[in-house]
Amino acid sequence: MSIQENNIDPEEIFRQHGGQLRMSDVIKYGISRYILYKMRDNGVLEQVSRGIYRLVELPPISQPDLVTVSLRFPKAVICLISALSFHEMTAQIPHEVSVAVPRGARMPSLDYPPVHAYKFSADAFEAGIEKHQIDGVTVQIYSAEKTLADCFKYRNKLGMDVVLEALKFFRGQKKFNLEKLLEYARVCRVEKVIKPYLEASL
Repeated sequence: MSIQENNIDPEEIFRQHGGQLRMSDVIKYGISRYILYKMRDNGVLEQVSRGIYRLVELPPISQPDLVTVSLRFPKAVICLISALSFHEMTAQIPHEVSVAVPRGARMPSLDYPPVHAYKFSADAFEAGIEKHQIDGVTVQIYSAEKTLADCFKYRNKLGMDVVLEALKFFRGQKKFNLEKLLEYARVCRVEKVIKPYLEASL
């Protein structure tokens, strides 16, 4: 049975917003903490992370870590290994969610899933952002080309084997765009680094 409050149907509000909401949005839409906790205790909602609630009736989340991080930090952008994994450009299994934030922004931190934040310059942060709908949530992820350019920039941290593997996967994709890759390589200031590897793989 649906719990009503002030003629508000909290379940319907959740459904209208993809089935999951942050605590701040729950309050904004007129659902009290009391009703929220009652819905959780009655098994209508599950708490997927601190401050994030989701209707139990929904199918399992396909990318729970990306969804959780994007709900908690909507301005952050999924990057590096996490973005490689999303674009199927690595055999690596991410053990944390890598996100980019602009310099000067507060560094995201979560108990679970673990988050590794990287500070990007304004130009590098804003370039190549794609918005993907994952389980009803808008998730910001860098494009395949921008991700590869970022990986070359952070090659010393990631390891050159990971970067070259990503390049190999990238070249095998039908949608790969060399001009875009070079454009983002210029933004990331790795054009001179990346060109010899591109020529060698032609």
